[in-house]
Amino acid sequence: MEIFAIILSRGKGGFLLASYNNFPESEKEQYDEVALCKFMGKMMYGICLSFLLFALSSLFEMKILFNVGLILLIAIVILGTWYVYTDDRFKK
Repeated sequence: MEIFAIILSRGKGGFLLASYNNFPESEKEQYDEVALCKFMGKMMYGICLSFLLFALSSLFEMKILFNVGLILLIAIVILGTWYVYTDDRFKK
């Protein structure tokens, strides 16, 4: 997952984004693919952090780390999706 985040944060890998990849070519041309990839890369770093917290909670047997990771994961997914789909932030 970290490799996916690195690829996206460099502005590459738009073909890996499921919803963007399903757009017709005429609609893809309306979006700034590099900016969208960079934002999704930042989201992926946050998701990787939440997975790291899951692993640490299992390793140290601390339920609070799992709860923090879960809240972080849910917040990143909901807020990131809201940010992408509201307004026209990534349109050219």
